[in-house]
Amino acid sequence: MDNRGQTIRIDIGLCTYRRTELTETLRSLGDLSVPEGARLRIIVADNDVAPSAAARVDAVRSLVPHEIVYVHCPASNISIARNACLDAATGDFMAFIDDDEIACRDWLVRLMETADVTGADAVLGPVRAVYGPDAPDWMQRGDFHSTFPVFVGEQIITGYTCNVLLRLASPCLAGRRFKLELGRSGGEDTEFFTHMYRMGGEIAYAPAAWVQEPVPAKRAVFSWLAKRKFRFGQTHGRLIDAGSGAAGKMRQLTLAGAKSGYCGLAALAFCLFPVRRNRFVLRASLHAGVFVGLLGVREIEQYGTAEARS
Repeated sequence: MDNRGQTIRIDIGLCTYRRTELTETLRSLGDLSVPEGARLRIIVADNDVAPSAAARVDAVRSLVPHEIVYVHCPASNISIARNACLDAATGDFMAFIDDDEIACRDWLVRLMETADVTGADAVLGPVRAVYGPDAPDWMQRGDFHSTFPVFVGEQIITGYTCNVLLRLASPCLAGRRFKLELGRSGGEDTEFFTHMYRMGGEIAYAPAAWVQEPVPAKRAVFSWLAKRKFRFGQTHGRLIDAGSGAAGKMRQLTLAGAKSGYCGLAALAFCLFPVRRNRFVLRASLHAGVFVGLLGVREIEQYGTAEARS
């Protein structure tokens, strides 16, 4: 990984908000295989009003053989926490993982291998959903909560922060931060990686660098999936609207409306097949979100204090 024998410094950013699962996430990071010649450092950014995660972090320090830096960065806005991780980073690379995920033992090794081979500015890994026994059968069979990159042709043009490695010295990442306006709705990661890509950044995929994420009961419902897809569409619509002009905007509105309508009709055609039906309904929700995003409607609030209230 480093022909000159120099130490590669890797920071792992972990944003948290009132999650007891944080302990198990940190333990999984303590069990990681460390890439050859690398030194790991974990940054925990606590996004609660009160420093509620401090005691949990202190309790696990003796079990994790890496330095853990705790940062209190209130409040209830995930962009504030992600930016706190970037501001505290001193490494050559930064990996992000969510506070309810469990990393496989070779997670970081596989991300670094792909970064070395491709020279990419960002490397994504897959997130495997773990369903509870009460999750609907159609949801488990269709695996609606797992996360994978979306390829456009042979390229990945945006990304996510639930499993990613960033090359911090890349020009397309210099000074880049997550938008505070999107920190309660979500979509801050889509915006971040879309603009990184537009600045010439390359995004690669490491399929063996997986993490697991349990699906809590409040997310194992169709309404949550539909809201998330709609919000994805809103963010995408707002991004493609930027600089498209009046004519381009009308084309995109027509296309989004047509796609939403087509998916709605397809859902009716497959009404007796719940996996395919619900997949089409969710695609219709996505394109409806694109439509209203093009019209300038702000993203719905779905995380932070909104999620805590629910």
